[in-house]
Amino acid sequence: MYKIGFDNEKYLKLQSQHIRERIAQFGGKLYLEFGGKLFDDFHASRVLPGFEPDSKIRMLLELRDTAEIIIAINAEDIEKNKVRGDLGITYDLDVLRLIDAFRAAGLTVGSVVLTRFRGQASALSYEKRLAALGLKVYRHYPIEGYPANIPFIVSEEGYGKNDYIETTMPLVVVTAPGPGSGKMATCLSQLYHENKRGIQAGYAKFETFPIWNLPLKHPVNLAYEAATVDLSDVNVIDPFHLEAYGVTTVNYNRDVETFPVLREMFMQIYGECVYKSPTDMGVNMAGNAIVDDQIVREAARQEIVRRYYEEIVKRRKGMSGDNEVVKLELLMKQAEISPEERSVVGASLVKAEVTGGPAAAIELPDGRIVTGKTSPLLGASSAALLNALKVLAGIPDNVQLISPEVIEPVQNMKIGYLGNHNPRMHLDELLIVLSICAVTDENARRALEALPGLRHCEAHSTVILSQIDMDVFKKLGMNITCSPVYQTKKLFHR
Repeated sequence: MYKIGFDNEKYLKLQSQHIRERIAQFGGKLYLEFGGKLFDDFHASRVLPGFEPDSKIRMLLELRDTAEIIIAINAEDIEKNKVRGDLGITYDLDVLRLIDAFRAAGLTVGSVVLTRFRGQASALSYEKRLAALGLKVYRHYPIEGYPANIPFIVSEEGYGKNDYIETTMPLVVVTAPGPGSGKMATCLSQLYHENKRGIQAGYAKFETFPIWNLPLKHPVNLAYEAATVDLSDVNVIDPFHLEAYGVTTVNYNRDVETFPVLREMFMQIYGECVYKSPTDMGVNMAGNAIVDDQIVREAARQEIVRRYYEEIVKRRKGMSGDNEVVKLELLMKQAEISPEERSVVGASLVKAEVTGGPAAAIELPDGRIVTGKTSPLLGASSAALLNALKVLAGIPDNVQLISPEVIEPVQNMKIGYLGNHNPRMHLDELLIVLSICAVTDENARRALEALPGLRHCEAHSTVILSQIDMDVFKKLGMNITCSPVYQTKKLFHR
């Protein structure tokens, strides 16, 4: 059952206020490295129930009159056509998507910087494309000996060779399409150039996870490790913060490992470092907006289990290995939860055993669980979705929302004209047909109007679903998992 454990409005107020204070601390100019997802942060909304997926953008909108955005992209990622796993698009295309999204939200994108630029052919072509679109494009180059050779890095032959990115706003948000894009290096390069010009500026880092003022083994922080299991990120106690203040805080291994280098760079640029620890650099206030720790703990535990099912499906597809699964099993032990505690899994497996075919289960907001079985007309997920809508809309179970006379022509078209082998409708097709039926059928209309009630619902399929069906579940705001089993014994699966 979905319960609120996080005060989103409090978070927005605290976060924007804290960033304003950090800008003032550095005399009115701040480069803010923005990690994680700026849009659609569904991980945060799952582990912090009440956190809205667009919270970070809403927070920036409160600062829009003082903020501009730099997007960093690694030229080597352009050359390699690196793809975002969650969206299935290349990093260079994602930069364009981000620019459109920022502008649509009312935020200013000042420029794009090509990091680790070596004159790659793809990067040069991309640079021309951006310039033709009216965007300012800058180049930052690889620095020999980075990050160890600090005297060389902080010199005219190091940061000094990079283009100086012209900015006009007090807050400069540096973001990127993914990790390894050079956000921090972009910020530090800018500090070097600003200092040369006699402009006072500072640096801070915004990362939602791990949450620094929660315990190291708090389920929310463990869920962050589960989400980044492929990156081998590990939460650790910040030893620099503990030594400086005698206070225990949580950071992650990469920031702790690079802090001595970062501190020395500040010393080279400014002659001092205002930060005594990696935690000091952060501006995240998410931990201060948790209003019910027990609700948040349980939500995070469930997220770890969902990540486990996601990983064993990836392993079944050959996209992951045993190491990641073993790490997630360890995280489940630390969080004191097991896969069996995901209630929709057991319900779907029981349904599959009874019917002898694939099944699906959905847990509704009030805790009731509805199931669906595979039939000649509908797949299990489609059946479960329709059954859930009936319950939410108060429609009797024996009422047909979509008659066979409507479904069969669609199936005939898929098989006879479109060359499909599976006649059953995908979820997107099902919802389109339901919306057509809603024009003349009162029950179909009521079912369609009940769709918002599926948000935050849990769902599980006993077989691996198509990407189309997975995407529809996610668009409806549902948390879907699958058992690592294919519906057929074919070697090729779409």
